[in-house]
Amino acid sequence: MNRLNPAQFEDIRPYRDEEVRAVLTRLIADPQMSHAVAHFLLPSVASKLERPLAWLVRQFLRFKFRNAHTVRDVQQVIDRYVGRVVKHTASKFTVSGLDRLPRDRACLFISNHRDIVMDPALSIMAMFREDHETARIAIGDNLLTKQFVVDLMRLNKSFIVKRSSGSRREKLAAATQLSNYIYHSIVSENEHVWLAQREGRAKDGLDRTNPALIAMLAMSRRETSSLADLWRKLHIVPLSISYEWDPCDRQKAKELYITEHQDEYRKSKYEDLKSIAKGITGDKGNVHAAFGTPIEANSEEINAITDEIDRQIINNYVLHPTNLIAYQMLYGDAPELPVSCPPRLWDPNQHKPLHQQFQQHLEAIDSRWRDKVLAAYANPVVSRLAYQ
Repeated sequence: MNRLNPAQFEDIRPYRDEEVRAVLTRLIADPQMSHAVAHFLLPSVASKLERPLAWLVRQFLRFKFRNAHTVRDVQQVIDRYVGRVVKHTASKFTVSGLDRLPRDRACLFISNHRDIVMDPALSIMAMFREDHETARIAIGDNLLTKQFVVDLMRLNKSFIVKRSSGSRREKLAAATQLSNYIYHSIVSENEHVWLAQREGRAKDGLDRTNPALIAMLAMSRRETSSLADLWRKLHIVPLSISYEWDPCDRQKAKELYITEHQDEYRKSKYEDLKSIAKGITGDKGNVHAAFGTPIEANSEEINAITDEIDRQIINNYVLHPTNLIAYQMLYGDAPELPVSCPPRLWDPNQHKPLHQQFQQHLEAIDSRWRDKVLAAYANPVVSRLAYQ
């Protein structure tokens, strides 16, 4: 394979520093952007006061980003707001494993996937605050329905995954471009990359890497090198993010239930956007991000890499009392596993009020998919026991 030409990635890459001011000017002037922000911040009055609120939003954004001239500047502004979201929706956010990561080379972070926006946002915030270079984030084009969304995401180091490609030939071309871009980012530009371990969130609470993702990465292998050499160059680091409470648990369970009882689940027009909003603003309880150990595999097998990613994600996943409570409700007893961070052995007697809160939470959910919610909270424990 010939040396990669960066020009082939123009339609999917993030914006560069020299493009920041022009994109910010376009973004702030976009009426759809200001209207969307107004409706997000003040949904109860935005429809009645849309024009004046949109004008205020534009002035607010223009002021906040007045000194932003680089991608890092943009992320510094965004970090403050992500921090506020975490402060108001999470009881505590803890991080482990970042101190073990090298600072002189790029990594490919392959993360479990529970929330559309918060998974990568929390990862980036953790890295930013520890003064690590932040990662480029893979995001599906199915979420990029408006130009202002495209601009906003590409300003924040996101690159586009073409999931809406039509023919088999187009899908192959898109996968090849994506694989080459990830390789180019890490090996040629020394830039971290963040990928979800599968397309779509783990609605059932089972974190498993799709082997097709690893097969896609293998497409960038040079003709003169082995797959084992490729894995070492990509420097794969599994990443586990766990939430004590999932703000979208009932929506995920409903989708699973309907999928089982109908031929197809059809999303409403703005369902993804509603899930994004709910995931951002909903109560999360305690949240933990665990960065794993870089995989230095000698294997040529795709399944061996997939298994090692799953092993680290599942074993590093910080279990919360809600997980053990759900397991106990399903199976009658809960194993003595460590919960929370810092870890302590599970003791059901210490969590009776939380058990009652969890029971009330379940009772408020439609009985048809209540068991799906319960299983989603219990399954991280099931996975841990299977690996032990």
